[in-house]
Amino acid sequence: MTTSIKLFSALILCCFVLCGNSVAQEQKKRPLSVDELLEQVKQGNRKDQEVNQQRIDAFNQNRQEQQSLLRQVKNNRAKAEALSLSREQQFEVNEQQIGLLQERLTERLGSLKELFGVLQLVSNDAQGQFDNSLVQLHYPQRTERLNAFSEKMGQITELPSVEEIEALWYELQREMTESGKVVQSTQTVLLQNGQEVETDLIRVGTFNLISAEKYIQRIPETGRIVEFPRQPSSRYMAGAKSIADSPGEVVPFTIDPIRGQLIALMGTAPNLTERVQQGGVIGYVIVTLGALVVLLAIGRFIYLLLLDRKIRLQLAHLEQPSDNPLGRVLKVFQDNKTEKLEQLEIKLGEAVLRELPPINRGLSFLKISAAVAPLLGLLGTVTGMIITFQAITLFGAGDPKLMAGGISQALVTTVLGLVVAIPTLLLHNLVNSKATKITQIIEQEAVALIALRSDDA
Repeated sequence: MTTSIKLFSALILCCFVLCGNSVAQEQKKRPLSVDELLEQVKQGNRKDQEVNQQRIDAFNQNRQEQQSLLRQVKNNRAKAEALSLSREQQFEVNEQQIGLLQERLTERLGSLKELFGVLQLVSNDAQGQFDNSLVQLHYPQRTERLNAFSEKMGQITELPSVEEIEALWYELQREMTESGKVVQSTQTVLLQNGQEVETDLIRVGTFNLISAEKYIQRIPETGRIVEFPRQPSSRYMAGAKSIADSPGEVVPFTIDPIRGQLIALMGTAPNLTERVQQGGVIGYVIVTLGALVVLLAIGRFIYLLLLDRKIRLQLAHLEQPSDNPLGRVLKVFQDNKTEKLEQLEIKLGEAVLRELPPINRGLSFLKISAAVAPLLGLLGTVTGMIITFQAITLFGAGDPKLMAGGISQALVTTVLGLVVAIPTLLLHNLVNSKATKITQIIEQEAVALIALRSDDA
């Protein structure tokens, strides 16, 4: 209806425009008189009245249609309000029935409700254990079943079936059974260089994973199988190598009861080189001193052993002097045995004293090193404690890691000093006793030669 009114209004406007144009053209042709102008005004007024009457009729007709639509909308609203009231009454009735049914369900559940709570608690605990377990590698789907079972236990509207409860018991029993098995499978392992490889993996119960004679760890958060950054010492690796090289046999094996955490801790333990590095510059000085002492002691001991052998051979042939300390003393005696006793004694004493420095060479250094090594260790201890106190002054004593460097240097240098001093003292006594023995043989033979010359005189 509105569209028709608009079209009618547009048509009237066009008529007015055409009439105006025609009048304008006639006025251009000839001038209008007063009477003609009055007649045109009357005609235009009459036409306006007709147009207005048509518009009023159209408006009245549209008003009737609008009133009809309004009555229809009011009827629809009344029906909707009646339906809403009916639904609200039905909702209240349903709420009362639901409340009664819930009360009846709670009464009938009784002690079963506590049982379901226990089952939910056991399911959640088992899920946490299974997520951290190595058995999860072979049975990853059990987590979803436990999640669904736990959610069902938390609801009242739906009760678990006997099969679902038995499934929980079965998963717990299977976890215990798998803890006593050694299972081999092929898994994807992430190496330290970032490369992923398919390799044979051996699972020892729920304790350890072994691949290529190395311990492997499983990250529970991501489920990835990753190689340990550092393997433990060789004494713990023997079991991993034995179980990898001897499948099906009984071999000694180191088990980590907390699923790889101890292996990770043992892997972070510093080795001998790192221990020495903790001692700093003083630690390197002590180690260098120890190496020099060992080399010197071994060299001197071998020299004295060879010298002792030559002297023993010379004792068997005193009449034939050779190139050794005792032989040179005998050579002096043979060259000067016609001299007076006092002069012979002086020359033999001089020959003995000439042979002593090569025999005793290096003994003083070994003796001093045995005393200097613990002093160097004490110096490192004092230096480390100074570093520790400086860390406490700057950062406080709240974080022990800040003090660990100074304490490590203090203890490591002390240990290194003792480790060097004790063997040095033993080596000095060993070499000194050998040199003393050789010196005594030479001096005894020199005295014996003087006594022999005195008897002849």
